Amino acid sequence: MTLTHIHTNQHIQPILYYVYDPMCSWCWGYAPTWHKLKAALEGSGVMVKYQLGGLAADSNEPMPLEMQDFLQQTWRNISDQLGTPFNDDFWQLCQPRRSTYPACRAALIAREMGLEQQMIQGIQTAYYLEAKNPSNVDTLITIATDIGLNRTIFTEQMHCVQLNQRLMDEIDRVRQLPINGFPSLVLKHLDSNRSDTISPIKLDYLHWQNSHQQIINLC
Repeated sequence: MTLTHIHTNQHIQPILYYVYDPMCSWCWGYAPTWHKLKAALEGSGVMVKYQLGGLAADSNEPMPLEMQDFLQQTWRNISDQLGTPFNDDFWQLCQPRRSTYPACRAALIAREMGLEQQMIQGIQTAYYLEAKNPSNVDTLITIATDIGLNRTIFTEQMHCVQLNQRLMDEIDRVRQLPINGFPSLVLKHLDSNRSDTISPIKLDYLHWQNSHQQIINLC
């Protein structure tokens, strides 16, 4: 997704990259607005592609109390600003870990079956509403089964070395994009000189129309 990976094509289809992490609390807050923006782009000629940013690497260590306090405050901030619901029972019922890569791998598996959006929704619902821990593989297995993935195959894939390498490759590509965090929007399109270019799209958490207008203007 760097410029060196894009081939010159005068009829290139614009691509909007949605960069996210399944366990990113701001992604959860942005979800209602994102779904409206994505729906508004249907039929516009802009292709939407999900890309995993990878928020926190694998870890079996309990989350430090300082980080737990920081995230709980983040949840409160998002709820206050956006009205997003959170179930604070998570902090009493689960042992938090700073580890989102398992959830990212689950999203990659689901992507291959055309179920990435369903997996994201399942992970966010489990985490933020049902006080379950998507850092745990058993939680992800339950979500995968609920959205129609084969339990045995999914479990095997979650421990596959090749799957982890695919995630690392995607994270490396994403880090070359002009983003500052998650969620982020990046548009690949032709500029005024008909040259391939990549432009960051300003993300408005409450008003999808602002991002939509910027995308349409660039296309």
